[in-house]
Amino acid sequence: MTSNTRKTAYTPGNKKKGPAAVLHELFINKTLYLMILPAFIFIIVFNYAPLYGLQLAFKKFNFQLGIGGSPWVGLENFLSYFRSIFFTQTTLNTLGLNFLFIAFGVSSQMLVAILLNEVSRRTQKVFQTALFFPYFISWIVISVFVTALLSERYGMVNNLITALGGKRVPFFSMPKYWWAILTVAHVWKALGYGSVIYLAKIMGIDQEIYEAATVDGTNKFQEIRYITVPMLIPTAILLLLIAIGGIFRGDFQMIYSLTGENKMLLSVTEVIDTYVFRMMKLTGNHGVAAAVGLYQSIMGFGLVMLSNYLVRRHDADLALF
Repeated sequence: MTSNTRKTAYTPGNKKKGPAAVLHELFINKTLYLMILPAFIFIIVFNYAPLYGLQLAFKKFNFQLGIGGSPWVGLENFLSYFRSIFFTQTTLNTLGLNFLFIAFGVSSQMLVAILLNEVSRRTQKVFQTALFFPYFISWIVISVFVTALLSERYGMVNNLITALGGKRVPFFSMPKYWWAILTVAHVWKALGYGSVIYLAKIMGIDQEIYEAATVDGTNKFQEIRYITVPMLIPTAILLLLIAIGGIFRGDFQMIYSLTGENKMLLSVTEVIDTYVFRMMKLTGNHGVAAAVGLYQSIMGFGLVMLSNYLVRRHDADLALF
């Protein structure tokens, strides 16, 4: 009578249980676990370890006493922000700008992906590279471009306006233009990266569907309307649900790089993230900063759950979970 000594990986159906089964699993697949170890450490260090600092939102932080020794103040830090004149302003600016970024970003990326799919492969690569390039440009560099375009004295836009007989526009002192300016800048920078996702989805569509539509007499616009766009909807909804999770977080790097300390634009460009930064510079109040961060996270989580629930009620296959 012989016994089979060949090593096998642990599976749910395996009779081994307890710590021995876990060790067996680790030993058999040690190479795979070593590969994911850096990512695991990264998540622990940057996503879970900082959770210890959430208690700052409920404390009056004292450097000498440290996080653990600082006195508890309950919801005082939250109320300090909610009662301030900046609560409504920063919340509305954050939601408004992110709504514009998502709406125009998703629509423009889908449109560009559809257009790229209709050109030759060689031309597609050229345009795709040109569109993708801005994604790698720092917002600091882009701020130089924006200044060169919109400067009241030397800006190209104002030079064009005066050449057409108009008057120069002081863009950097007129808040009413800046939601549009920030939206254009954000969409332009992310256009290439986002369109690649939709283009990959389009290329994965079964070509027999298009061939069948052609046999039925459809033209190119009808193919896009009745085949391409419906096929892209699940991907768009998935990316939309992910984006909603960050709708309470302003793009600090973009806004601060383009507007800096320009106080004349704060009424429309001051988002929650820039408010926390300026407040920390002026007061050094870590408790309120932590409270605002926790408020952002809770609201973002709530919106994701609500959006996913609504999508699941409409079509369970389109929901995240």
